[in-house]
Amino acid sequence: MAKFMDVHHGMKGVTAEQLQAAHQADLAIEGAEGVHFEHAWADPASGDVFCLSEAPSADAVQRVHERAGHRADEIHPVPLSV
Repeated sequence: MAKFMDVHHGMKGVTAEQLQAAHQADLAIEGAEGVHFEHAWADPASGDVFCLSEAPSADAVQRVHERAGHRADEIHPVPLSV
């Protein structure tokens, strides 16, 4: 499976509790698409949220996010990591 980094914009002021709730919503349904969300980060000042996942495709990542109620604005493949 491939790794993906997705970005959500417009979440200015997001709290740790809100980030955790959104991440848990993804985790609750990720299996239906064969996705695994590994980690999420947020910058409350800019409103950007980043999620790292392992998935069969970017479309599968987006379907999980859409069903969880927070569509990603960008999804980038991560072909190399160290």
